[in-house]
Amino acid sequence: MPTAISGGGRIATNTPAENAFNALSRANDNIAQRQLRLATGKRINSAADDVAGFITSKALSSRVGSLQGALNAVGDAKNVAAIALDGLENVNSLLTEIKNAASSAASGALGTDEKVSLAQSAARLADQIQTVVDSTVFGGEELINGSFSGDFVIGFSATNSLLTIQVDLTTANSFAVNINSSSNTSFAGVSGLDLSALNSVSSSSLGIFGDSTIAASLTSFATALSNVNKFASFIGGIVNRLDSQETALQSQITNFNAAISRIEDADVALEQLELIKSQFLQQTSIISLAQANQSPNTFLQLLG
Repeated sequence: MPTAISGGGRIATNTPAENAFNALSRANDNIAQRQLRLATGKRINSAADDVAGFITSKALSSRVGSLQGALNAVGDAKNVAAIALDGLENVNSLLTEIKNAASSAASGALGTDEKVSLAQSAARLADQIQTVVDSTVFGGEELINGSFSGDFVIGFSATNSLLTIQVDLTTANSFAVNINSSSNTSFAGVSGLDLSALNSVSSSSLGIFGDSTIAASLTSFATALSNVNKFASFIGGIVNRLDSQETALQSQITNFNAAISRIEDADVALEQLELIKSQFLQQTSIISLAQANQSPNTFLQLLG
């Protein structure tokens, strides 16, 4: 802190000039700092500006990066779910048409040829189901053929340990099979329902459209439809959770960014005020320095 010390009649030591010069240096430093903050918009431009604030803001920024990564993962998971649900909707529609064909075949008013035609039409629909299953793909993996399993990082705990959501369609939730394979013995979780058998229906053997089997076939188709819908509900539940997590992450990111801004960003109004004050002090310091430098000349006259 500067002290007002008179130089008296001394000319070798000009203390008032030194005080004015020191004040000018401080004003110049303050002006440079305020101009930097106004130029960058940041109150903390280096760790030296605020050691504690620097550490806190960097920790918060790291957290925001992690949350943004989780938000991206949630988006990926929602994309996977949307593609899977679209495929399931198509399967549901096709399977409903097959069931309707079977219901028509159960009518005693239809002859053998009509039943064979219905079976052949249903067989083409079964082929399309297989096409839908094969083409419901994300990232090179089929989603509804019963083999997909994936973990999605949807958040982080206070210690930054991962919070994940697992989508596992390899067990009870699976329903898709290779319909065109003669070795199939089930479809949509229904044991004994073999859609490839539709290709074998003929006038000599109505197979699953026969009088003795049509009741069981209708029951199996109804169960298969129920299983497909349960599968879609399972995926729908995941989507609802992802929607909630997405909203939570967006709010967290916004709040963390607000905290970082409060610590790190410059208050433009305050910085401008301090800049003007420092510029005023700069001018007064220059004037004081010029006046102090004139004092020794007064005392030199005593030597004349």
